[in-house]
Amino acid sequence: MVTGPRPSIGRVAGKRVLITGAARGLGRSHALRLAEEGADLILVDLCESLPALEYDLATKDDLAETVRLVAEHGGRCVSRVADVRDEAALRSAVDEGVDELGGLDGAVANAGVLTVAPWDRTTSDHWRTVVDVNLIGTWNTCVAAIPHLLAQGGGSLVNISSAGAMKGFPLQIPYTATKYGVTGLTIALANELAAQSIRVNSVHPTGTPTGMVPPSFGATLGEERPDLIPMFVNAMPTPCIEPVDVSNAVLFLISDESRFVTGLQFKVDAGVSIN
Repeated sequence: MVTGPRPSIGRVAGKRVLITGAARGLGRSHALRLAEEGADLILVDLCESLPALEYDLATKDDLAETVRLVAEHGGRCVSRVADVRDEAALRSAVDEGVDELGGLDGAVANAGVLTVAPWDRTTSDHWRTVVDVNLIGTWNTCVAAIPHLLAQGGGSLVNISSAGAMKGFPLQIPYTATKYGVTGLTIALANELAAQSIRVNSVHPTGTPTGMVPPSFGATLGEERPDLIPMFVNAMPTPCIEPVDVSNAVLFLISDESRFVTGLQFKVDAGVSIN
């Protein structure tokens, strides 16, 4: 466990929060934003690439760098290499982290992957990989966290979905379908856990520069289906948002500022879903 000078104040001071997919991208951004506001963290990442994906996933060095950056903000930080697709391994990693931190107050199911292809080139490997990581991995994260939140008398689950779940982004059908599934999972859990004071919300970002872009996407969209380009254009005058914009929403939902907010689809999408 890495420790630093602990912040005495902050919007989530003293809260212990699990983040999956924490080695880089949105996960790293969530970790840094929560650490800035006083949270102690359990950071989990697979730290290896998957054959069905066109792009490389984060490495152990990336995870170590996230831990280093978090430590600069103070507080405690536990990191584990674990696969969100593996329920037993993820539960073990979370249980170990909770033992070190002394409890759990929130979790951010952030790990996700993306494939790009027209419907007729979308394969069963695409489907299996994306479903296992994005949907089942989110479920496994919630299942690993919920017993610890119950032990604390409540808490906050934040599931990272996508504006694509609301807009119906084409050319990435497994991704869009799983992120829509995350929304349904979130609402169902929000209903089931409200009586136990566990809040469950989803966050829906538009495009964000995190490295999660298959190289073929530009050509597939621009050369094969340019008619679909308007579906990916934000209503506000920006091509994308920054990771911290999404992390600010996560911070609000983890904090007590949102203590009576549950079942929310929190859009941080520059208006792409209203076009």
